[in-house]
Formats: sequence, structure tokens, C-alpha cells
Amino acid sequence: MLKAKSRLISRKRRHRRVRTKVNGTPERPRLNVFRSSKHIYAQVIDDQSGRTLVAASTVDPQLRSELDRGGNSEAARKVGVLLAQRAVDKGIKDIVFDRSGYLYHGRVKELADGAREAGLNF
Repeated sequence: MLKAKSRLISRKRRHRRVRTKVNGTPERPRLNVFRSSKHIYAQVIDDQSGRTLVAASTVDPQLRSELDRGGNSEAARKVGVLLAQRAVDKGIKDIVFDRSGYLYHGRVKELADGAREAGLNF
């Protein structure tokens, strides 16, 4: 329990440090990622107005029927593709990637790759 808590504290510290440098603007919004053990969530945020422009996750009804599990790399890639399709439909092509202190590996990397292959630039 103690190790898990210290890992969470370290991730939150990395996230705060990165957020001082990574900001979403109307021209280049921020793609934020959150992952739990069972699901992965992503949203495109304009930090200047404080609004979420586009969101997708493994609990989304559109993906829920396709997935047997939400906590694996295949599900993360599908969330990235769905998020990118929704963003492109709203006219968003260029974004800034905010990995929220997670390592760029595994599910976070798959989500980013899925978003890239569906048309987002970052």
C-alpha cells in the first residue's frame, strides 16, 4: 500500500511539473490522458477558456460494445482513434500531448499512436 501511494505521489508531482510548461490554446489544445487499472480516458482541453472540447474513453458507449476489456493496449489504441476522429470532425488537427506524469509506454503510447494514425499532429 505504501509503495502504491508513493508512486501516485511521484506521478502527481511529475504531472504538476509538466503542466507548468504544457498549456492548451485554442489553436493547439492539450490532449490529456488518465488511466486506471480498468479503463483509460482522454480529453482535448482548451486551457485558456477552461473547456473540454472533445473526450473519449473505454466507458464510452460507442466503444464499450466493441471491447471485452478496457484496461489493455488494444482498448487504448481504439480510444485514441475515436478521440482523433471526434477532434478532426471539430476542426482540431494540431494538439499538445500531456501524458499526465505517466511514462510514455504501454497504454499511454498506444493511445498516442492511435490518435496520430487517425489524423492528429503532435
